Amino acid sequence: MAGLMFASHPIHTEAVAGIVGRADVGASLFFLLSLLCYIKHCSTRGYSARTWGWFLGTGLCAGCSMLWKEQGVTVLAVSAVYDVFVFHRLKMKQILPTIYKGKNLSLFLSICLLTFWGTSLLGARLYWMGNKPPSFSNSDNPAADSDSFLARTLTFFYLPSKNLWLLLCPDTLSFDWSMDAVPLVKTICDWRNLHTVAFYIGLLLLAYYSLKSPTTERECDGKFVTNGKQNANGHSCHSDAEYRNSEIKSSFASKVENGIKNNVSQRTQLPSTENIVVLSLSLLIIPFVPATNLFFYVGFVIAERVLYIPSMGFCLLITVGARALYVKVQKRFLKSLIFYATATLIVFYGLKTAIRNGDWQNEEMLYRSGIKVNPAKAWGNLGNVLKSQSKVSEAESAYRNALYYRSNMADMLYNLGLLLQENSRFAEALHYYKLAIGSRPTLASAYLNTGIILMNQGKTEEARRTFLKCSEIPDENLKDPHAHKSSVTSCLYNLGKLYHEQGHYEDALSVYKEAIQKMPRQFAPQSLYNMMGEAYMRLSKLPEAEHWYMESLKSKTDHIPAHLTYGKLLALTGRKSEAEKFFLKAIELDPTKGNCYMHYGQFLLEEARLIEAAEMAKKAAELDSTEFDVVFNAAHMLRQASLNEAAEKYYDLAARLRPNVSTFLMRSIPQGDRLQACDNFRLEAS
Repeated sequence: MAGLMFASHPIHTEAVAGIVGRADVGASLFFLLSLLCYIKHCSTRGYSARTWGWFLGTGLCAGCSMLWKEQGVTVLAVSAVYDVFVFHRLKMKQILPTIYKGKNLSLFLSICLLTFWGTSLLGARLYWMGNKPPSFSNSDNPAADSDSFLARTLTFFYLPSKNLWLLLCPDTLSFDWSMDAVPLVKTICDWRNLHTVAFYIGLLLLAYYSLKSPTTERECDGKFVTNGKQNANGHSCHSDAEYRNSEIKSSFASKVENGIKNNVSQRTQLPSTENIVVLSLSLLIIPFVPATNLFFYVGFVIAERVLYIPSMGFCLLITVGARALYVKVQKRFLKSLIFYATATLIVFYGLKTAIRNGDWQNEEMLYRSGIKVNPAKAWGNLGNVLKSQSKVSEAESAYRNALYYRSNMADMLYNLGLLLQENSRFAEALHYYKLAIGSRPTLASAYLNTGIILMNQGKTEEARRTFLKCSEIPDENLKDPHAHKSSVTSCLYNLGKLYHEQGHYEDALSVYKEAIQKMPRQFAPQSLYNMMGEAYMRLSKLPEAEHWYMESLKSKTDHIPAHLTYGKLLALTGRKSEAEKFFLKAIELDPTKGNCYMHYGQFLLEEARLIEAAEMAKKAAELDSTEFDVVFNAAHMLRQASLNEAAEKYYDLAARLRPNVSTFLMRSIPQGDRLQACDNFRLEAS
């Protein structure tokens, strides 16, 4: 029944259905393998040389379990509990005398080795972490961030009882329990303290009755032993009731087709209830200890996947309780009631698991299911999903709902600003970016997008200050260091472009070099390298420019801007055939990009291949008919090729694209003078 309960328990849905839960499933696999190896070690200790091979397997599997997830190392403590309290049947008051008198040296040696190996694994793990606990957002664990010692203490004491309730009655489950999903217990008068008191009293009573000192003696296999001590063959005796029950079961099981065997010594001994309770409590409590905030703060309030291993102890504990009641009651009706009640619980767990699996089918259903428990986080994540589905209005509504429940969420403010920016609502986007920066001054991506909007609006000085402020954010206490470094690099890249457009090429190069130094490994540098080449080319440092164009192409072999700019450099240095190859390659990479035809057309124009240049100009203008620069340059190339009628058509189109520019005056100029006016306007526009 314990196995069926574990298989059907809905608390496991997150660990099984979510990718991140693979860590818990893998840790559990090696956790159990390590425990089984140690059980083999205990049963063969003193009788076989293989016993230390089993112990080696215990250590290796414990290490593998920890590599899957940190709590896997707790299997060594569970193994020690099994050895002391289950295999050797020692009680609390017998442990110190056993150590003091030097009895059972093999037990003492095993426990010492378990302790040494556990300490070594923990030391290695701390070393890999940089000798400091992981950092997390204050909203992930509000109790840890509380200024009130009373609130922290009461909440941390309450959370284990809340986790036990989720195991016992998993009616309300959520993908995320952070923020205000579990409100802080701030006062002694909070009624949830009753849950805390009941939980710890029940836990202490279970531990006391399973570990209390023995008081009676009885005969076991022909020898008088004290209850709780090991007999001659390394096995332990049972309580009288369990002993009689075991005899009845074994005599029934020994019936065979040709009669009944009277060899009572072949009966199978069952573990005592006390043994199972001790093992259940150790499986329930010890793997959960790292999540209790007892030794260090963790980055969550409740995490259902963390209960995957502790649920083994819970399922075993419920089953042994049902078994003890079943053995104790005498009436057949009560026995049937206990059996069917346990079976019904398993069925209900299975039904809830089936329903919960439906919530984990896709992101949208999962986030909708979490609105009841954690509305701020659920609405925010749902907004991201709706945005990816191009449901803009629904996504905006979801973001605003999230901010209604928690108005200072920097990520949500940023996401709403990004949505508004993508829909050309720049003033509103700037407002939410500023709110996001106010909520989290280290949010580099908000600075980046703010600077881009300001730069596009012509507010270059404000944009410059924004980019500079972003580049000065310290790399400490960041929620996502990799994303932060990428955003800072992008800020420096855009600051360099700003200087470049203003003609400050030396300043631009200085900023680009700083960006390269701060650039994280995952950043795509091809555009940055290409702009470095552009700046050097403007400064007439052609070898340096060629170096960075080549670096850009090495970084991304199909980077079209680098093909075009490198082609211009090759043409400038007299390598005409090579230059033409790069222009043609750019067109091949993206035949729908009018800018590629435009650059190739300008190259052909400089080579006096006027007819070919005119064809490229027409193609460019057809593909990018809404781009003023492309259309206007196409008109100029057609004019140079003496295709005056086509040139006038595209000059007129350019005038409609920029009605505020003086080109509209050309419509009132007589036909004979219009082309000369077009040439004059070309000079003005350029």
